[in-house]
Amino acid sequence: MSLPDGERRGATYVSPDAAHENGRGAMTERARFRSYYGRPILKEPVWTWEIPWYFFTGGLTGASSALAAGARIAGNEAVARRATLTALVMTAVNPALLIADLGRPERFLNMLRLFKVTSPMSVGTWILSAHGGAATLAGSSELTGRAPRAGLAAELAGGALGCALATYTALLVSDTAVPAWHQARHELPFVFAGGAMASAGAAAAALSPVSEAGPARRLTVAGAALELGAAQVMEHRLGELGEPYHEGQVEKLNQAAKGLTAAGSLLLATAGRRSRLAALAGGVATLAGAACERWAIFRAGFQSARDPKYTVVPQRLRLDERRRAMADGATQS
Repeated sequence: MSLPDGERRGATYVSPDAAHENGRGAMTERARFRSYYGRPILKEPVWTWEIPWYFFTGGLTGASSALAAGARIAGNEAVARRATLTALVMTAVNPALLIADLGRPERFLNMLRLFKVTSPMSVGTWILSAHGGAATLAGSSELTGRAPRAGLAAELAGGALGCALATYTALLVSDTAVPAWHQARHELPFVFAGGAMASAGAAAAALSPVSEAGPARRLTVAGAALELGAAQVMEHRLGELGEPYHEGQVEKLNQAAKGLTAAGSLLLATAGRRSRLAALAGGVATLAGAACERWAIFRAGFQSARDPKYTVVPQRLRLDERRRAMADGATQS
């Protein structure tokens, strides 16, 4: 979505209809992006540094469980074992990050007192908890060799829950009023899903024998392509509303994410097929790229909340669309 004619960085918005009504190319002021005492219209998110890391580790955990289940069904024990153990380790990290952000453990437990299907946070808390139980049982069985049937059942359940765990955070941020997140709600689930796939495949490819890591490498390449493609579509559709993704620190993180993801997946797909060292380097680069992507999205949200323009312009666009629809309806009747 690009801004209509008349919108510039100078903070004045003029709709095409207003310009037409006031003469050819007339620039009649409709709104200035100001707020009382120069304060932002929206409050910045209260999330701290733990949350973007949780976006990354949650995606890695969920996609690793899904990869483990698929590899087990396909009979690739090497990849299944390493993906299962990766999910087990990350399962301990995820709640630690959330509790650190919340401040007290009981706040996390209190979110389990209610299941609200209309709340992504409530649903996500239950998904994280259910997946944590399944991943812990599957990982414990893998380490000890005990209860293999229960371990297999837990692994399959963890794989199903992992798909939701890897993507629900995109719905969580999209459900807020933060412009850079809400306006990107159509693409963010695909960006998060692609990053999760790429990171899970990269971790498994780096840890598995080269001869057995084919499925992990293919998952990495597919995930990287999805992540990079969805991010490109998102930036193109947002147009000037996507400026927060191309400013300051966010732009550096964005460029690092794209470069590391592309280079890492390419290295895994080529030299990583023959060299364990290349597979390790490609895996680390891809993981770093996925982490940078989460940080870029996180920081872009803060930047968009500070500037009233990113709140006012979408409102004006919707108002203009509504007026045009009403005018068209009146003309037809």
